[in-house]
Amino acid sequence: MAAEIVNPRSESKTGDTDHEGSAEPLDSFDPAFALHRGGKMAVQATVPVRDKDDLSLAYTPGVAKVCSAIAEQPELVHDYTWKSSVVAVVTDGTAVLGLGDIGPEASLPVMEGKAILFKQFGGVDAVPIALNCTDVDEIVETVVRLAPSFGGVNLEDISAPRCFEVERKLQERLDIPVFHDDQHGTAVVTLAALRNAARLSGRALGELRAVISGAGAAGVAIAKMLVEAGIGDVAVADRKGVVSADRDDLTAVKRELAGFTNKAGITGSLEAALEGADVFIGVSGGTVAESAVATMAKGAFVFAMANPNPEVHPEVAHKYAAVVATGRSDFPNQINNVLAFPGIFAGALQVRASRITEGMKLAAAEALAAVVGDDLAADYVIPSPFDERVAPAVTAAVAAAARAEGVARR
Repeated sequence: MAAEIVNPRSESKTGDTDHEGSAEPLDSFDPAFALHRGGKMAVQATVPVRDKDDLSLAYTPGVAKVCSAIAEQPELVHDYTWKSSVVAVVTDGTAVLGLGDIGPEASLPVMEGKAILFKQFGGVDAVPIALNCTDVDEIVETVVRLAPSFGGVNLEDISAPRCFEVERKLQERLDIPVFHDDQHGTAVVTLAALRNAARLSGRALGELRAVISGAGAAGVAIAKMLVEAGIGDVAVADRKGVVSADRDDLTAVKRELAGFTNKAGITGSLEAALEGADVFIGVSGGTVAESAVATMAKGAFVFAMANPNPEVHPEVAHKYAAVVATGRSDFPNQINNVLAFPGIFAGALQVRASRITEGMKLAAAEALAAVVGDDLAADYVIPSPFDERVAPAVTAAVAAAARAEGVARR
């Protein structure tokens, strides 16, 4: 069933012309514009204001009692405001989808989309915040000043390597969850799918050697999570080849990456690293030659997640791989972040976690993988985002892990 469009529409067509300057509104050419007219979300009251009695409770004088109570006991803000159920979705517009640095205004449709996914799949309210600054310290200071209004911060579409520093500094300064979804959401879903692919093949993670194409936000986070989960070995390749300790052109992030990956000491190209590898994970947007895929180990897994064009087309990957996954919804085994971030934040907010730990992310991946259960098959190693079991499973696992790790406040 098509989604019901509930946002108000302006009847004015002023300024709504196509890219060639036609007087016809953009809505006439593409249904995406029709859906986006007026935005995709709105703020809605949760209490009635029908008469003066309602008004006196929702606003003055009744509101003053609540304000005074919070001033005396700051922790009451979680009980008597929206703070414990709302997330800020923060971007600077520098790495938006596959569009790149398009700026804060152009990023808003994506941030609105992220916010409605939070609500639809996790029951979490979210507010898009597009910042007109790209300096790391300016972003951090801005978010820190906004933080009292929110229970968590989801960083979105901030380019690497700045995204690593922004997240680290915010985590140091805030006592609410800060989560860069481009990194950790991707990593959680990738690990869940890989766990099930390994289970399907009768192997443990520790028996697998993986190669990741892309040393940006997602690639680094996936490598860290796979190592944390016990992968046998993982090498990461950027445009210049495998990230290894012998290279003298590495950034600080890549030097750190070289320190905990590539135990085999592989050097050279991505293609060379793929020879005999059990797993390929693509988060680069590049293209991998079929001849290189053909050199992978028998029964390999190919997770080619670039959108819209996977690094290895599924038709090619299926010639050589036992399990194939992509980032696209029109192929089986979609690695989609929406499987992770709504439930992760819902679980963290449920227990008022002060941060999101590695243990919470690993728990989310395990819970997500477990949803597949006995239905596991080569074309079903990860559930659909529309599987209603997903968010509750991830939420419960994250909340339990937060308590176990001592970061829960209730």
